[in-house]
Amino acid sequence: MEITITAKFKIKPTIEQQSLLCDTVRAYQKGCNFVSELVYQTKDLAQLKLHKLTYEILRRDYALRSQMAQSVIKTVISCYKSLLSIGSNWTNVQFKKPVYDLVWNRDYSLTKDHFSINTLQGRIKVPFETKGLERYFEGEWLFGTAKLVMKYGKFFLHIPMTKIVELVSEKKINQIVGVDMGINFVAVSYDSKGKSLFFKGRPIKDKRAHYKHLRKQLQQRQTSSARRRLQAIGQRETRWMADINHTVSKALVTRYGANTLFVIEELSGVRQATERVRTKDRYQSVSWAFYQLRQMLEYKALLQGAKVITVDPRFTSQSCPKCGHTERANRNKKKHTFSCKNCSYTSNDDRIGAMNLQRKGIEYIVEATVQA
Repeated sequence: MEITITAKFKIKPTIEQQSLLCDTVRAYQKGCNFVSELVYQTKDLAQLKLHKLTYEILRRDYALRSQMAQSVIKTVISCYKSLLSIGSNWTNVQFKKPVYDLVWNRDYSLTKDHFSINTLQGRIKVPFETKGLERYFEGEWLFGTAKLVMKYGKFFLHIPMTKIVELVSEKKINQIVGVDMGINFVAVSYDSKGKSLFFKGRPIKDKRAHYKHLRKQLQQRQTSSARRRLQAIGQRETRWMADINHTVSKALVTRYGANTLFVIEELSGVRQATERVRTKDRYQSVSWAFYQLRQMLEYKALLQGAKVITVDPRFTSQSCPKCGHTERANRNKKKHTFSCKNCSYTSNDDRIGAMNLQRKGIEYIVEATVQA
């Protein structure tokens, strides 16, 4: 199957090249807003029609090169279609941030240790950092349409990288690992050897509480500077949480390696479940990036030659992995402990969840083997 992940390359343009890139990005941004205004008024997303209405204007009034003008039209259409796909109301999409979509081999290409990037004044060759990104140049990865991003005076190319990977067969699985995700512990694993890994969540929970308190203070001010600060804090928290999820998923995949079956809970109903959570605690449950951690674990496992499956989460923290007795009273949520009312087996409640997930993984392999 194909797997696509976004690689972020930091490019190092000269001062003159920086000026060219800035001019190009701003012209592209203005072109997008021009086409967006037309789409908003006509409600027409037909690419051929928009091309006839806007192409010459984009070339003449915005000085965009041929491929740039075509990419502007596609960028705007894509944004409107994305909004419609999630049920948003028809609105005039504004491109407020600098944007530039580059098509592989048309707007940008790779030559030795430089990216060749198209600008309003023609192509420029820009060096880039390769540390930690060496695997993308081994010939197995395909480059997709990139985005040129400018942040704090620095330039980055965000490039979707696609690779064909072979799915691991159930017959090759030699280890099953249950992974319970939560708030007290970001993740707890339980493997075929009866060993567990614990990734503490309390420090993360405390830091998120700090961000929440800070946001509340800024919201009460209702000033322009406070709103800018709110946006900056939100972005910082998002990056920080993504880094944690990268660290946890990488640690799990590195620890257990190829031919491992990771079993996790299907947590698509987390947001609905918060209806039964106290209002003051809902922020932690709703904003916790469970799905992001799942996605990172899935693609890292694929690259490693491992596999991830999701299972029904019901009763995974209430069932005894030793005797099978299921009762709500088995689990003490406040103390984060589990004590079976039937056989008295005791452990951490998140570890119990991981143990039950690992057991469901065994059942999955047995069933797959029988069907084969």
